[in-house]
Amino acid sequence: MRPQGEETQGKCVSGSVESPRSAAAVRSVPPAVQQATIGVVLLALGPFAFGYLLSYFFRAVNAVAAPYLVSEIGLSPAQLGLLTAAYLAAFAAFQIPLGVALDRYGPRRVQAALLAVAALGALLFAISTSVATLTIARALIGLGFAGGLMAGFKAVTIWVSDGRRPLANAFVMSTGAIGLFIAATPAELAIEAVGWRQMFVVLAGITLGAALLIFVCVPEKRSETTQREGVGAQIKEIGRILRDRAFWALAPVLATTAGSHVAIQTLWAGPWLRDVAGLSRPDAAAYLSLIAIAFLVGILLSGVVADFFARRGVSVLSVMFGFLAIYFASQIGIVANVTEPVASAVLWFAFGMSGQVAVLAYPWFSTHFGVALSGRAHTTINLLVFATAFVLQYAIGVVIEQFAPRATGGYGAEAYQTAFGAVLALQVVALAWFLANVGSLRKRAT
Repeated sequence: MRPQGEETQGKCVSGSVESPRSAAAVRSVPPAVQQATIGVVLLALGPFAFGYLLSYFFRAVNAVAAPYLVSEIGLSPAQLGLLTAAYLAAFAAFQIPLGVALDRYGPRRVQAALLAVAALGALLFAISTSVATLTIARALIGLGFAGGLMAGFKAVTIWVSDGRRPLANAFVMSTGAIGLFIAATPAELAIEAVGWRQMFVVLAGITLGAALLIFVCVPEKRSETTQREGVGAQIKEIGRILRDRAFWALAPVLATTAGSHVAIQTLWAGPWLRDVAGLSRPDAAAYLSLIAIAFLVGILLSGVVADFFARRGVSVLSVMFGFLAIYFASQIGIVANVTEPVASAVLWFAFGMSGQVAVLAYPWFSTHFGVALSGRAHTTINLLVFATAFVLQYAIGVVIEQFAPRATGGYGAEAYQTAFGAVLALQVVALAWFLANVGSLRKRAT
């Protein structure tokens, strides 16, 4: 990876870098950033990657914390689904304003401010005693992490050349797997040791520290085009995205595949492992750790594979759909309630590995719409992904609740089979829509 665009010089003391052509250019990027990949990774992308690590931890931690919340607060499956999905609802609702802010103010300042909001939400979650306040706190956390990945992707479009963006995006996104891993067995151990409330107090402090890290040390380089545009003009440009036929050919399949993965992996995988596979809490947490490792493998592998084929003229979208074939196959096995230990582990590993390969479409969108519009293009598709995740995460709980609970606790396999099967059917419909409209993408995809 190498920096792109105009050259700048300076030091990382205040976190802001201006173009030499700007009259206000008094702070700039370290020479190491210009010359070495390690400089770009550590200064321009590293802190955003850490923010995304925290984002994915908070997104997934309820899969482990759920039994404790149910026991202490008395949540039904629908309430648990709604509480957990409040993160996704707030996350999705802020995506369009986020895109405008990223393109106008740059990822450094936007992400630092949002992480401060997430820290406040984590603190409120730690002291909440009712479903209502827990839901509000969870929504604040979701709002604060709304830029968790998109800020990093915006930094990639600024600092990394076009052909290497899939690999750079994979680097940023792979750190989410670390957050997912920490949200499994380590989170289980932390809750058992100090309780879930104390854990969230510590997390609030870590999140605030991440906000300060980004604000102080991340370099910044804003395009003059973005600076000249007014807010009204930037919002108006979103209409260009929403009128694009290629966008609507691709968006439904991205939203349903990535959204279903988020909905299941960050909440309902844990109950499935306990209720259907019959695993204990520690064993279920170990499985969630396996899924997190698979997530890391899949994101890095998809970036490397896409980078390899891009150099040989193969579309990044072709690579993406190759991985999605694995994702569909894994879901078929899960819906079929395959619980034999080895087969089940393979299925969930494949599920974790392939469920977020929609990330490969983001550099395609940034190229299609251009760097100046990339933040809004990314957040528009992200809005659809997380709105879908919110609906599915809540809907799965509603469907499961239609079945009678077992006397020993939890729900039977048929409840999860019905809910997960409906989610899979929705993805198949979205894939059929894409295939029916693939003509609008064919020229652009190559």
